[in-house]
Amino acid sequence: MLSTLKRIVQEVNATSDLGQALSVIVTRVKQAMKVDVCSVYLLDPASDQYVLMATDGLNPASVGVVRLARGEGLVSVVGETEEPLNLDDAPAHPRYHFVAETGESYYHGFLGVPIIHHRSVMGVLVVRQKDQRRFDDDELAFLLTVAAQLSSAIALAIVSGDIRGLAQAHGDSGLKPIQGLAGAPGVTIGTARVIYPATDLDAVPDRQATDIDAEIAAFHAALVAAREDIRLLEVHMGESIAEEDRALFHAYSLMLDSPGLERQTVERIRAGNWAAGALRDTIREHTRVFDAMEDPYLRERAGDVRDIGLRILARLQNIGGQEHVYGANTILVGEEITVSMLAEVPLESLAGVASVRGSTFSHVAILARSLGIPAVLGLSELPVTRVDGSELVVDGYRGWIYVSPSATVRAEYERLIGEEQQLTAGLEELRDLPAVTLDGIHVPLYANAGLVSDVMPSLRHGAEGIGLYRTEFPFMVRNRFPGEEEQLRIYRQVLEALTPRPVTIRTLDIGGDKMLSYFPIHEENPFLGWRGIRVTLDHPELFLIQLRAILRADIGLGNARLLLPMISSVGEVEAALKLIRRVHQELREGGEDAVLPPIGVMVEVPSAVYQIESLASRVDYLSIGSNDLTQYMLAVDRNNARVAELYDALHPAVLQALTYAMAGAQRAGKPIGVCGEMAGDPAAVILLLGMGVSNLSASVASLPRIKRVIRSFSVAQARDILDQVLLMEDARQIRDYVNGVLEQAGLGSLVRVGQ
Repeated sequence: MLSTLKRIVQEVNATSDLGQALSVIVTRVKQAMKVDVCSVYLLDPASDQYVLMATDGLNPASVGVVRLARGEGLVSVVGETEEPLNLDDAPAHPRYHFVAETGESYYHGFLGVPIIHHRSVMGVLVVRQKDQRRFDDDELAFLLTVAAQLSSAIALAIVSGDIRGLAQAHGDSGLKPIQGLAGAPGVTIGTARVIYPATDLDAVPDRQATDIDAEIAAFHAALVAAREDIRLLEVHMGESIAEEDRALFHAYSLMLDSPGLERQTVERIRAGNWAAGALRDTIREHTRVFDAMEDPYLRERAGDVRDIGLRILARLQNIGGQEHVYGANTILVGEEITVSMLAEVPLESLAGVASVRGSTFSHVAILARSLGIPAVLGLSELPVTRVDGSELVVDGYRGWIYVSPSATVRAEYERLIGEEQQLTAGLEELRDLPAVTLDGIHVPLYANAGLVSDVMPSLRHGAEGIGLYRTEFPFMVRNRFPGEEEQLRIYRQVLEALTPRPVTIRTLDIGGDKMLSYFPIHEENPFLGWRGIRVTLDHPELFLIQLRAILRADIGLGNARLLLPMISSVGEVEAALKLIRRVHQELREGGEDAVLPPIGVMVEVPSAVYQIESLASRVDYLSIGSNDLTQYMLAVDRNNARVAELYDALHPAVLQALTYAMAGAQRAGKPIGVCGEMAGDPAAVILLLGMGVSNLSASVASLPRIKRVIRSFSVAQARDILDQVLLMEDARQIRDYVNGVLEQAGLGSLVRVGQ
C-alpha cells in the first residue's frame, strides 16, 4: 500500500488542476483497493450540500449534478461525525439513501472517510463494493491517508478559484483568506506579480574543475559584481528609506565580504569542484546553521544568505536580472521574496508583499515596514503558480491574503484602507507627546531592535529608547567570534545613536539550535538545550569579552543596560553577576572610567515566572519576553503557520502567569517591563496597564497605537478591566471583551483596521 500511495501522490502532484487530481485519485484508489466504485463528494457551503465531484464506477454524467443535502445519506453521516464509516451492508443502515441518477445498483460494501483541512470538513472520499465487504484496518488507513493528501489540494483549489462555486456562500460573502504571518502592518488591494530567482543553487551539479585558477578568478569576479549589485540597489532606494535603514544593504555587503564565505568557497575549488558547485556547498553549509536556529530573528538570516548565494551564482553564470514590468498597485508574490527582489521594484508601483516563506523577523519584513508596505509571509498554502495577475487583498495586521476577493470583501477592505489613512494621520500627532495615562502614570515606550536599521526609526515614532537590542548578528556573519574591539565599535554606534535614551543590550544568546559554523553544537532537543546564558556561563571567555566591550562602549555615555537571556534559575543570575562585577572592577583598576550598568533578567520560561521574587532581589529590573513565554506556556510555535492560530498571548494561562510575575516584581520593589508582540497589541496593553507594567518595548510600527491606548485610560480603569478578564476562560472571549472596551473608548479603529 505504501508504494501505491507514493505513486498516487506523485501522479496527483503532476496534475495541473483539481479536476485532474480528483480523477487520478478515484481511478487509482479504485484499482488499488479492488473496489467497484470510488467517488469524491465536496461540501458546497452555498447550498449546504455534498456535491459529487469525481467518480470511477458511477455514471460520469452525474458528476456535478448529484447533490446530497446535509443530513441526507451515508456521506452526510461521515461529514457529521468527522470519522470513517465502514459498513458491510450499507442499505441496511437507517441513513442509507439510494440515488438513481448515479446509475448505481444496491452496493453493499461501504467505506467513507472525511476530507478535513484545518478542522473543517471539506468533503468525503467513498469506496463501494456490490458484494458485502467490511474493509480491514490497512485499507482504512490507506483511504484516510489519501483523504489527508486530498485536503491540501482542495484548499489550494478553493483559494486559486478552481472550485470557486464551492468556496462561496449565497450571494457574495467572499472567499476565505489564506492564513500566513503578519510581516508588515497595513492593508492594501492590488494585482499579484509572481517573481522567482533567475538561478537555482540546488540545480547546480558537481563538476570537476579543469582550471583551478580560472575558477577562483571567476568566483572573485562574481563577488565583485554582486557587491556592485547591492550598492546599486541601495542607490535605487534613494530617499525612500532613511539612511539608517540602509543598514540592511550594509548587512548584505558584510555577508559578501565575509572571510568565511570567500575562504570556504576557494578551499572547495582548490579541492577540485568548479566555482558554482563550491559556492553551492558553502551557501548550504551557512544556511543550515541559520535554518536550525530557534530564534526566529536569526533563523530568517538563512534567507539572506540564500539571496546572496543566488546573486553570486547569477554573476558566475552571466545572468542579469529578470526583466519585469510592474504595473500600478503591484503585490509582489513568490516562494521567498528577498530584500534584493523587493528593492528592484519601482517604489511607486509597489503596494504589498506576499511570500510563501519568511517571517516577521526576515529582512524583507524589516524593509517593508520601513517603506510602509503591507506584507504577509509564511503563506504555506499560497498557490504561487496560479495567482499571477489575480487581484489580491493583503492584510498585514492579521496575516491574511484574499485571492480574487468577492465584492463584499473588497468593499470592506476599501473602507478599512480609508479608515487606516485617517488613523495614521491622527497618530502622527502623538509622536512627541509622552505616554502618560489619564491618572498621570508615565509608561515609557521602547522599541525592539536587531540592527541599526531598527534603531533610528524608533526615534521618529516616539520611542524613548531601545528595550531589547539583540547582539547575535555580528557573531553570525563571521567565521570566528568577533573580538572585543569589533564588538565595542558596534555597541558604541548604537549607544551614541540613542544617547541619552536607554539601550537595553541582551547578552549573547547562542547555543543549542543557534549553532555557529565555527562553534557547532549537536543536541537531540535544541529547544530545551544548551543555549543563552547556559552557554555563556559555560564559556566565560566569550561572556567576559562581550561584557568588556559593552561596558567600554558605555564609557562617557551611561545609557547602556544589560539584559541576561533565558534565565531559568537563581544560580545562573548569581554566576552572571559575579562575572559582570569582575569585568567592571578590572576595567576600573585598568584606569578606564567604566560604570556598572543596570542589570536585568529576561522572564521567558515558566520557571522564571515562579521564582520572580528571588530573581528580582538580585537584579535591577526584569523584562518579560512575551513571545517566548507565550510559546512555552502554550507549546505553540508562533512561526508555524499550521498552529499559528493557537498562539494567543491573551490565553487565560498566559495572563495569569503575567499577573503573578508582575505582582512578584512589585513586591520586590523592582520595575518589570514587557517586550515582544504583546507589548504592541492594543488589547493586551490595557491588561498590562492593569497589572502595573513598568514599561513596554514593541516593534517600531506599533508604538503610536500603543501610545494612543496608554493616553486614553487610567490605571484604575485598566485594573477593573483586568479583574473582569481574569474571570474568563477563553482567549477569544477575552479579546472580544477588551476590543469592545476599545470601541467604547472611541479607539475601535485600532482593532478594526485589518479585521
